[in-house]
Parts: sequence; C-alpha cells; structure tokens
Amino acid sequence: MPPPSLPAAASRAGHRLRALHRLFVVTLLGFASGLPLALTGQALQAWLSLEGLDVATIGFLSLVGLPYTFKFLWAPLMDRFDPPGLGRRRGWLVLTQLALAGALMALAATSPSRSLQTFALLAVAVAFLSASQDVAIDAYRTDLLPASERGLGSSLNVMGYRLAMILSGGVALIWTDPQQGGGWSWPQVYRLMAGLMVVTAVASATLLPRLPRPEVPRSLAREDLTGFLAVSGAAVAGYLLTQHLWSPLASALLLPWLQGTALATALQQRWTDLAALLLGLATTLPLAAWAARRARFHTLLSGLASYFSQPGAWAFLGLIVLYKLGDAFAGALMTPFLLKTMAFTSAEVGLVNKVLGLWLTLLGALLGGALMLRLGLWRALMLFGLAQGLSNLGFWWLAVHGQGALPGLTIPAFDWGFVHLAQATPVDGGLLMVIALENLTGGMGTAAFVAFLMSLTSQRFTATQYALLSAFASVGRVWVGPLAGVLAESIGWPPFFLLSTALSAPALLMLWRLRASIQALAPDPGAATADD
Repeated sequence: MPPPSLPAAASRAGHRLRALHRLFVVTLLGFASGLPLALTGQALQAWLSLEGLDVATIGFLSLVGLPYTFKFLWAPLMDRFDPPGLGRRRGWLVLTQLALAGALMALAATSPSRSLQTFALLAVAVAFLSASQDVAIDAYRTDLLPASERGLGSSLNVMGYRLAMILSGGVALIWTDPQQGGGWSWPQVYRLMAGLMVVTAVASATLLPRLPRPEVPRSLAREDLTGFLAVSGAAVAGYLLTQHLWSPLASALLLPWLQGTALATALQQRWTDLAALLLGLATTLPLAAWAARRARFHTLLSGLASYFSQPGAWAFLGLIVLYKLGDAFAGALMTPFLLKTMAFTSAEVGLVNKVLGLWLTLLGALLGGALMLRLGLWRALMLFGLAQGLSNLGFWWLAVHGQGALPGLTIPAFDWGFVHLAQATPVDGGLLMVIALENLTGGMGTAAFVAFLMSLTSQRFTATQYALLSAFASVGRVWVGPLAGVLAESIGWPPFFLLSTALSAPALLMLWRLRASIQALAPDPGAATADD
C-alpha cells in the first residue's frame, strides 16, 4: 500500500503544474497584446518622423489609438456571444489576431506621405482590432487567474507585453537604421509583424485552456446588436457634430485671439483642433450613454451597473485616469523627441529606449510583483506612482543638458541573425540614465496598476468591466497626444517635461484619500496589526 502522503504530493505537483501553465499563458497573451500596440504607437511615430511629418501632426495622429478608449462599447458583445468552435475567450482571440494580420498587411502597402488619410484610417483599424484583442485577453486573464496569482500574473503579463514591444518598437528601429542595422523599410517590418500575429493566432487556438463559461443574465442577441448599433450611431453623430459644428465654432472663437500671439499659423490651427476635439468628446459620451439606455443595450448596462454598484466606483475611475497620466504625457511623443530634437540615431534609440529600456521595464514589473507580496496593493500603488512621476524629471534634465553631459559607452558590433549592428555604436550616458529610471519605475507602476484593475472586476461581466476600466486608463496615453504635440512646440521641451511631472501629483493625492477603499479590495500584509 502506498504511503498516504503520495496522493497529496501528486495533487500538489498537479496544482503547481496547472499554476505554471496559467502563468505561461498570461505571459504569451501579454506578448500578443504588446505587438500591435507598438505598431500604432512609438513604431508608427518613428515611421512618420522618417517621412518628415512635424511633431504637432504626429501628436494628432496619436488619435488613431481612440479605439482603446472606447472598447467598452463593443466589449459587451464579446461577453454575450461565443464564436463557434473555440469558446468565448479563445474564439475572439483567434478571430482578432487573424484580422490584425490582414490589417497590418494593408497598412504596410500604404504610404503615409502620399495617402495620409487612408494610412490613418488603416491605423485606426489596426487599433480597433488590437483593442478588441485586448478585451478578450484582459477578460481571459482575469477569469483564469485566482486572486493569489494576480500579482505575479500581472507582472508576467507586463513582461510578455514588453518583450513584444522590444521586438516591434526596439529591434524594428535597429532594422530600419540604414547605416547600423539592416536597412529595412517600415513596410517590411509591418509585414513581418503580420506574420507573427498569425503565429499568435495558432498558439491561442492550441495552447490556451478552455474556461467554463460563467453564467450571465439572459439577453436577446437582437437587443445587444441593436444596442451596439445605437451606440455606434451616436459615435458617428458625435464625429459629425465635431466636424461640422464644434470645429468651425472653435475656429471662430479662438483664432481671433490666437492671431494676436506669436504662435505660428499652423500651431494656431492645432490649438483650435484640440478645442474641437474636447467639445466633441463632451458631446459624444453623453449621447452614447443616452443611446445605450434607449436601445436597452442590456449586457453593457448590466455590466456597468454591476461595477458602479461598488462603493467608490466613480472615485476609482478618477484614479484610473490620473494614475498613469503624468507618465503617458511624458512618453506621448518620446520617439520624435529623441529622433528629431535630440538627434539620436535610430539604432541608438532602438538599443537604449526600446531594447535596454524595455528590459528594465521587465525588471521593474517583476520587482514590482515581488514587492507587492510584501507591500500590498495600496502601498505599492503609492510608492511606485511617486517613483514613476519623479522619473519624468530625467527627461527635463536631458532636454536642458543635451547630448554628452554624462560619459557613455560603446556597444560593439554584433550579428544575432535576426538583428545586427554593422559597426560599434556609441550610446549617450545621459540617455542611458534617463531611460533606465523611467522604464524601471514605469514597469513597477504598471504591475501594481494591472493588479488594481483586476481587483475591481466581477467575473460575470469581466470583458465589459475590464474594458471600461482599461479604456479609462488609456485616456492619458491616447488623448494627451494632440495636447502634447502643440504644447511641446508652443512652450518647448523642458517646461513640457516639468508639466508632465506635476501631472502625477493629483493621482497620489486621490490615492491617499482612497486608502481605506483600496485596502478593502486587497488588504495590505499585516494590515490587521498596523498602526494606522
């Protein structure tokens, strides 16, 4: 007869294997999420900079990421419907990943300098599909991980996400450097990334475990589709109002005043465009909410009602918007700043800001996940938020002192097959210091932030609620682009980075006020005996 301890040991071993599988899966999904994000963000900015577009225009083109801020509008359909064959979460993952491959191929075939409008629309399509993939990934990860694994799981998810950004946003810059790298064109890079999205679709179909479908309130598919169409119609109406009412009104009110300033004519128009955008947003969101209620968009309304039934739900939304705002503001136009203003080479930016910097973000995410086990959620959010806000002062220092202020190093030539440097590349010491601080603290802050978002969701409406929360989290990253562009050209880079540092303070103040509520979501270690 075997010892009684053997079944228990086998059970523990099986439990560990299942936990490792879950953590591997969330790392893989993080990679799938990060790959297209860089292709509509910093990699896209590098392509546009190479094409000669000005900083203000590149800032406005950051609005191609708008689907990330409105993905909660179609997330209910992904909570309501199951694609046939693969289940709800896996089915949506495979569909969006294959569609992303096609959209990236189309973008690679379009020139931004000759067909800017078509290029922008295709970039919006990539962002829409990427945001839809994120809805499925976020919901799958939240449903998959038990509460005890969410801190480490969020860190590994960030690690996979950053690895993908190293490839699509860092290695790609080295590939496109004509002297140091492979001399690739950006269309070649985007075609390769399309192929990688096909690979992720195959992995999603074969490696991800099927999850039991949580019970959801019965709702007619017809009502959900009607509600989605009503909300989409409201969004189109808001866009038309912005184009035909708010834009002319903003020009009529602001241009006479701006013409008396020293701003260039093109920059004056950018300020009026920004005002029109803000008025359009203030119109479209209430209109969409009204349309959802009138059309009885049940899954959306039920998911939102479940979230807003929590005490402090509105305050949590405010914290979500503000927590990464200063970080997003500083990083909104980082690639044009380093390439155009600081005149670093593509290979140098790719090596330091994208490759080395993102590895440091991985280290920060893993360190953040480990520290959260001792600090708890609230203390981690506070300490990491303070650190990521102060790191913006490094960019102010770099803008003031320029290249050569600190001794650097030289990276020798190498050939790793998939990437190479033709000759030794000098790396500026100031750039190294600033990127190291920013990415290390940013990774720690992101790990705590993702764990915070997961703690706020209900499993019955995971996709809808997490999409809403992450959409608000992306408001800073997407919407500050136009403002960042016009401000950087209007006041200069040093004051711009000081302002980005100041913008981190409101989140810390709100975090302090919400201490008790956040500790109720995830009590800090030793909270019962702490002297508060």
